[in-house]
Amino acid sequence: MKKSIFRVFIALALIFNTLNSAASVRLPSILGSHMVLQQQSEVKLWGWCGPAERVIIKTSWDTITYKTAGGSSAKWSQKIKTPAAGGPYTITINGSTILEDVMIGEIWLCSGQSNMEWSGDQGIKQSLNEMPNANNQKIRFFYVPKATSEFPQDNCAGSWKVCSPEEMKHFSAVGYFFGKKLQQELNIPIGLINSNWGGTAAEVWTPKNEVKNEADLSIASQKVKPTDWWPNLPGYTYNAMIYPLTNFEISGAIWYQGESNVPTYSTYKQLLTKMINAWRMAWQKEFPFYFVQIAPFSGYGDHDLCALQRETMTRCLAIPKTGMAVISDLVEDIKNIHPVNKIDVSARLANIALAETYGKTGLNYKFPMYKGMKNEKDKIRITFENADNGLMAKDKTITEIYIAGEDKLFQPAMAKIDGNTLIVWNKMIKNPVAVRFGFTNTAIPNLFSKEGLPVNLFRTDNWDVDTAPVKK
Repeated sequence: MKKSIFRVFIALALIFNTLNSAASVRLPSILGSHMVLQQQSEVKLWGWCGPAERVIIKTSWDTITYKTAGGSSAKWSQKIKTPAAGGPYTITINGSTILEDVMIGEIWLCSGQSNMEWSGDQGIKQSLNEMPNANNQKIRFFYVPKATSEFPQDNCAGSWKVCSPEEMKHFSAVGYFFGKKLQQELNIPIGLINSNWGGTAAEVWTPKNEVKNEADLSIASQKVKPTDWWPNLPGYTYNAMIYPLTNFEISGAIWYQGESNVPTYSTYKQLLTKMINAWRMAWQKEFPFYFVQIAPFSGYGDHDLCALQRETMTRCLAIPKTGMAVISDLVEDIKNIHPVNKIDVSARLANIALAETYGKTGLNYKFPMYKGMKNEKDKIRITFENADNGLMAKDKTITEIYIAGEDKLFQPAMAKIDGNTLIVWNKMIKNPVAVRFGFTNTAIPNLFSKEGLPVNLFRTDNWDVDTAPVKK
């Protein structure tokens, strides 16, 4: 009788310990059912548990049993190997925590300000028109809610969702159409992480020390004005909306931001370099970072600041493993800071990723960029990179091009395409020394590569640029 009671006691104790163990193992929100894990990698699973508590992990894609234990800080982590893209799979932790419908594929972080954030919820017609077609089991969304913190956080709210009409409506339009194109072209599952906040300057997405330890950046950050609608302090969204994700393996990031940094354009390259390097260091991976050059807009209040910011963004291409989508031709209304055409913006980003990250060939993704100039008597010849097949204008007259002599007074110029170069002149200027193309806040030029991509704005000079307030 005593032995029977003892056996029952032991059995009940084992059951209690098992239940208690399962209950104490916790996961961050980014690890959950319906998620996408990076293919053919060692990805980290992590979370919280009791000190020295055993954590046993099994996956349905192989027969390996992974074992680890909690440390003195009541945290655990374990790397697991993932197969080639596919799914759905399950992950079981300590026998009772089961992550279901897990896909293996590619994961992209979608960050920035309102042009990345905007979705069908803000009335983006392309998203609303796409809704009936947005049932796709191979696209998964993780939406990071807006949050701030003075210090880096281990976790954020949110959960993974399968792409459906209703979920797509809430998700970044640029992010969704980017992910859709990747999914179609690669035919693998795509995970998209939505972490953005309209109006935010790049400083809030950059660790505080990276800003405050650089005098120029610290001074510029003090010009980011506080509002009731978005944070302005360095690091505050990085701590709450980026840092909690940094244990989660990603393929790369897309970025649509810069409008709020137009007044501090001169430090934007330095700032974005710091931000990208800090993100890569946190992830311990030099992942690709592809961004959208901001669009022409009339509402910046000062002459040519937008052109200077777009020029600075072009210089950001010096950062390794970056790419930039030029969208100067995708603007219907220069009074709207939110261009409504998100599909073509996304396609340009996706083509960069497909070519540069995934090695797809035959894609048209390189924008013509200014290379150099040569004086030819009373004319200037402009040469370009990424225009091997030649240039074309969409009207008889090439627009938004200006030329100046030594007096530095720019006048409207005539221009003629000569193969993959451009000859520029003004009959009244006998000794021209400089050319500017598309270099205003609102310029929507009509010069393109033969493949149909817009020529990026440029100037051949380094003279002062008119940034005086626009008279109303």
